[in-house]
Amino acid sequence: MIRHTVAFRLHHPAGSDEERDFLAANAALGSIPGVERFELLRQVSPKNDFTYFVSMEFADQAAYDAYNTHPDHVEFVQGRWVPEVADFLEIDVVPLEG
Repeated sequence: MIRHTVAFRLHHPAGSDEERDFLAANAALGSIPGVERFELLRQVSPKNDFTYFVSMEFADQAAYDAYNTHPDHVEFVQGRWVPEVADFLEIDVVPLEG
């Protein structure tokens, strides 16, 4: 299992139509084959500058690789993520054995 997580902040003002539209487009990534346990979350702690957090799981590296190259994901990254995300931190983790 691979858990893919990203904390991010948008260029859009909070509560704006642009913010809502971006989040809806981001949520649509949860329907790509191989994505499991998709969650889109809002940050509530003042301990960092990120506003949102997305988390999803993949059964294995092959499922994760298929997601990364899926046309819907590639289009989202190029058309939405790159121009609309101000900053992000991506973390991919696997469970510790034992």
